[in-house]
Amino acid sequence: MELVPNDFLLKSMNVAHRTIRAASGGHVGWTIGGMPVVELTTIGRKSGNPHTVMLTSPIKAGDAVVVVASRGGDDRHPAWFLNLTANPDVEVKLEGGDRVHMHAREATPAERTALWPQIVADHRNYAGYQAKTDREIPLVLLTATDA
Repeated sequence: MELVPNDFLLKSMNVAHRTIRAASGGHVGWTIGGMPVVELTTIGRKSGNPHTVMLTSPIKAGDAVVVVASRGGDDRHPAWFLNLTANPDVEVKLEGGDRVHMHAREATPAERTALWPQIVADHRNYAGYQAKTDREIPLVLLTATDA
């Protein structure tokens, strides 16, 4: 059985990533594994506090930035996904840009069916994550709002 990252490891990786990016003045850390990095801020569904995570975005779908709620193949959804399902109004920062208000939504079954093969064709790690869990790993589409 393959292991999935625990909460401590995931949080540590996120802190390390943000620290490296900050120490470089924002010049390093915007790409991982050939994918752009997204800084996503959600509002905690329990706390009401903002929570920021660094995520990779394997593809775009039209104007939407796509992120994958894989949690490394864990059987549980990532906290950021649960947060945005409770409150889909999020902030996103991409390389070279300011924070942008966005709306997050889970891809429909038809969208996921179309997008998933594109994602795993170039980024096999996601296929490996899906193989580790019985849950269908959600895809999230982030689109800019006027707010």
